[in-house]
Amino acid sequence: MGLTYDPRMTADTRDPVPNVRLRLVRPDDIPVLYQHQLDNDANRMAAVHPRDESAFRALWDGVFKQPSIVARAIIADDELVGHITIFNMDGVDGVGYWIAKTHWGRGIATRALTLLLEDVNRRPLHARVAVDNKASIRVLERCGFVVTGYQHSPGTERYVECEEAVLVLE
Repeated sequence: MGLTYDPRMTADTRDPVPNVRLRLVRPDDIPVLYQHQLDNDANRMAAVHPRDESAFRALWDGVFKQPSIVARAIIADDELVGHITIFNMDGVDGVGYWIAKTHWGRGIATRALTLLLEDVNRRPLHARVAVDNKASIRVLERCGFVVTGYQHSPGTERYVECEEAVLVLE
C-alpha cells in the first residue's frame, strides 16, 4: 500500500505538518524558550554557544523594549515550539528562528517563516547560516531567500567559528 498525497505532509518526512500559528512572544514564554536554546545538537547546528539564564532573560528584556524587533512565538498544535524574529543585524534587517529539537523535520520552521513573511513586509531581509546547517538553508530557500555568498565567521563568546552562507530575500 503506497502513500496517498496529503497537502499537510512534508516532502522530507511524510509526517503530518502540525497546525502552525504565530503570536507575540510573552514574558511567560521565556522559560520554555530558554530550555529550547540549551540543546547541544541545536547549538551545534546553529554554531552558537547557549546563553546562560541571566543573559537569555536580558536579551529578551531588550527585545520586549525594542519596537523595531518583530518577535513571534511559534505555536504548533497548541504547543510553544520555538520563536522567530526580525531584528537589526549589522545594519540590515535579519531573520532568525529557533525550533525545539523534538519538533525538527516536521515543516514547522518553513511554515512559521512563511507566516512571518506574509505578515511583515520589510524587505530586503537577510540571514546568515552555518553552511553545515543544511536544513535551515533549505527552509530559507523554500521561502524565497537566495544564497548571495559565503563568509568566514570568527569565533566569539556567542558564536562558534564557522563558514556561513549569506542569504537575502528581496
